[in-house]
Amino acid sequence: MAINQTAPTTRIGIRKHRGGAWTLFAIFAAGFICLPVLVVTANLFAPAGEVWSHLAATVLPRYVANSFWLMLGVGATVLALGVGSAWLVTMCDFPGRRHYEWALLLPFAVPAYVIAYTYTGLLDYAGSTQTWLREMLGISGTISWFPEIRSLGGAIVMMGLVLYPYVYMLARTAFHEQSWAAVEVSRTLGCGPWRSFRTISLPLARPSIAAGLALALMEALNDFGTVQFFGIDTFTTGIYRTWLGMDERPAAAQLAALLMLFIFALILLERLSRGRRRYQHAGSRYRVPPRYRLGRGKALIAACACGLPFVLGFVVPAAALLVWTFESAAETVDRRFLTMAINSFSVAAVTAVLAVILAAIIAYGLRLRQTTPMLAATRLAGMGYAIPGSVIAVGILIPLAWFDNAVDGWARANLGVSTGLLLSGTVFALIFAYLVRFLAISLGAIESGFGRITPRLDDAARSLGLGQGGVLIRVLAPLMRGSLLTAGLLVFVDVMKELPATLLVRPFNFETLATRTYAFAADEQLVNASSSALAIVAVGIIPVILLSRAIGRAHPGAPGEVTLP
Repeated sequence: MAINQTAPTTRIGIRKHRGGAWTLFAIFAAGFICLPVLVVTANLFAPAGEVWSHLAATVLPRYVANSFWLMLGVGATVLALGVGSAWLVTMCDFPGRRHYEWALLLPFAVPAYVIAYTYTGLLDYAGSTQTWLREMLGISGTISWFPEIRSLGGAIVMMGLVLYPYVYMLARTAFHEQSWAAVEVSRTLGCGPWRSFRTISLPLARPSIAAGLALALMEALNDFGTVQFFGIDTFTTGIYRTWLGMDERPAAAQLAALLMLFIFALILLERLSRGRRRYQHAGSRYRVPPRYRLGRGKALIAACACGLPFVLGFVVPAAALLVWTFESAAETVDRRFLTMAINSFSVAAVTAVLAVILAAIIAYGLRLRQTTPMLAATRLAGMGYAIPGSVIAVGILIPLAWFDNAVDGWARANLGVSTGLLLSGTVFALIFAYLVRFLAISLGAIESGFGRITPRLDDAARSLGLGQGGVLIRVLAPLMRGSLLTAGLLVFVDVMKELPATLLVRPFNFETLATRTYAFAADEQLVNASSSALAIVAVGIIPVILLSRAIGRAHPGAPGEVTLP
């Protein structure tokens, strides 16, 4: 009887002492991460100078127009490829379907700038395709009817081929989780496959599709290598030129602030379009959705429709990079290549470890006490993935440059020495930029891991004398080892691919595989860029495999399948 009376008292005592210093530290860490975003936002209210007036009168309309058309074109492309292929592999039965389920995710491993460089080497005037056509047709000059790869349309196609997996993986998961009863009822009411898709499956999957579309569009606005190489003026190229070419940091910061408004408007537009409508499953029992058995002709069309984005988005660029790497390996795979590979792996590994630690601290602080300040700090810290790398770079370099100048000025006045650049243009600044950009990835994975562990386990550990840190390190971390490893791996691969922030923030003479690829491509040495590009693609395949396995295990009712005639 005494035990039953003391147990509730112990549990209440534990819950009273949740939070405290740990929560404050988590809020501080989240605030430190979102500092660059706040710095860029503050520049919206800074007085406009002559350079900004000149930019607004000359190139700003072109930045806005090209960014808008890029978003519109990439959005339409990823919706068509992502939603269509996800519905086919989930709801239809045709030859090769099981292979396409994971193969359609492989273009996710190819950065947009890599596929742009590859197809330029294949389709440009001096590329192998046009050279072969001129020989076959006996033409010595330009082929007038051949599409121009270095154009806004070419950039839209290139980005669409590697960004559609955002929509595909979320739409496929949503289709998997839909109730068998909903599709079956639509069939009893006389709906065919197309009408059932349009009236039942698509509305239920709409929130997931919208989330994937938003991620794809954010990546399109973040891209620098593709639009710079194709000569398309967007906000990202404008920030780069204004900062490095004109050395006008205030104007670059205001361009970055406008680009952030583009992102926020995109998110707000999706929320407003949804309105008060909610898309939910009516039943509580779920089975794998029934699959439609396609006839020979329709099955061939479905296989081609799924094979086209896979072949164009992964097979062709990977094969071209592999061939070019063998051709140029003797010249490009040297000591400098190994040094750049070590640089890439080092900063990616350090960033991944720090991102996992910070995300665990922030997520655990939120687990301890879900107060309004804690929730706001966590969401702000997770905004980095929605902010282009060029914007984050500007938001980091401005306060770091102010700090360096302030310290140098004090040292000159009081000590008679110059401290130089202490933080700006250092590896610290580069890793900080990566943390701001990709912390959201690890935060999402770790929050999901915490969500699968009951809070009662925390109380039990506290009752045995463990502090909050001990509960996290000795109890929770071993239970969510898979989530921690996944978060670190995803951050590692994204850091390997990141280009805009690396170009702006990296120290002098500090090259990575991404900057080496960009440098060779900028000099039109596309074959020499292949070895570093292929290394980035090879590393990117690892999280794609993990994503495919996670999606395959995620849907309820996986053991059984139903095929409809």
